[in-house]
Amino acid sequence: MFQQWLNWRTGLAFVAIIIVSGTIFYSQYLAKKIAKEERQKVEEWVEASNSLLSPNNQDTRLPLKIIKDNDDIPIIWTNEKDSIIDFINFDTLLLKQNPNYLQEQLQELKATNQPIVWSDPTDARKINRYYYGNTTLLKEVSYYPIIQLLIVGLFILITLIALRTSYRSTQNQLWAGMAKETAHQLGTPVTSLEGWVEVLKDIPEVEKIVPEIEKDVHRLQLVTDRFGKIGSTPKLEEKDIVLQVQNMVNYIKKRAGSKVIFNLEIKAEQPLTVLISPPLFDWVIENLLKNALDAMDATGKIGILILEQTSEVIIDITDTGKGISKANMKKVFNPGFTTKKRGWGLGLTLTKRIVEQYHKGDIFVKWSELGKGTTFRIILNKG
Repeated sequence: MFQQWLNWRTGLAFVAIIIVSGTIFYSQYLAKKIAKEERQKVEEWVEASNSLLSPNNQDTRLPLKIIKDNDDIPIIWTNEKDSIIDFINFDTLLLKQNPNYLQEQLQELKATNQPIVWSDPTDARKINRYYYGNTTLLKEVSYYPIIQLLIVGLFILITLIALRTSYRSTQNQLWAGMAKETAHQLGTPVTSLEGWVEVLKDIPEVEKIVPEIEKDVHRLQLVTDRFGKIGSTPKLEEKDIVLQVQNMVNYIKKRAGSKVIFNLEIKAEQPLTVLISPPLFDWVIENLLKNALDAMDATGKIGILILEQTSEVIIDITDTGKGISKANMKKVFNPGFTTKKRGWGLGLTLTKRIVEQYHKGDIFVKWSELGKGTTFRIILNKG
């Protein structure tokens, strides 16, 4: 699925590059062609204007038509000292409002096109320079590739967002379906085990081991319940987050061995109530504590800090384990990512989903250093 999405993205980007490149080249071709025609039009206008002043010109109809037809190309002409003689196709209202308007326009025209130079045939010392600008059409053609690029870029962005959303939705449905199917498959044998536990309670010889078996069956029932809640909206309850975390720390502590030291630090007033789904949030803490144990090979220290702030509750879980490399820092929450020899790499993925989607909180790697350890931080909103 991911490879297919990647191929779609690559193909889309390739098509976009071809479209934009073709647009740019064609627009440049059109712009050069229009610019050439406009310069020719200005040259004809210059010649027509000067021919009207010639005493030998008997027919003025054609020069007058050429001059009249130029109603879109702005022109300013100057003398040999580059002083302004006259101008056409400029806003006279702006000229009245701003005395420097014409000089400003002249500087802009000088930067736009090379002037057309005309020399008086009767007096070589008299030289006029005709500075001209671009028509609205030429400007639009010049700006067209930029507009096209923005449109194509927007189209690609929307398409990528749609594809990414679709991909995530498919993945979410897949994981939710797997979780519910797992819960369904576990349900029947767990129910059967509960029945057998009740039978064992009536046998005197095994009465000492029945409570331990019963604990494990209840544990299986809890796991089944957790998987069954994935994909559906859980019911959030007001719970004391400190007590909730303490219970999970005590549960893991009994199974961690004597070589692991747990330190729970509370910087908050109790009870500290937060809206959570108790079974799912217990799963989050359990996953993080088990990951810490795995990272330390069951030897080291695990620190749990609960910090109350104005509108948030922060929970930091720190271990003295192997640490996470910078290359893997952004991958730890990805489905299937694991550095263990066993496991599917779904623990932290489900943990992130539970915190961010179901509890509207945040979870991330606050700190990690190879050979020294890692800190995971959970942020939950109060109220």
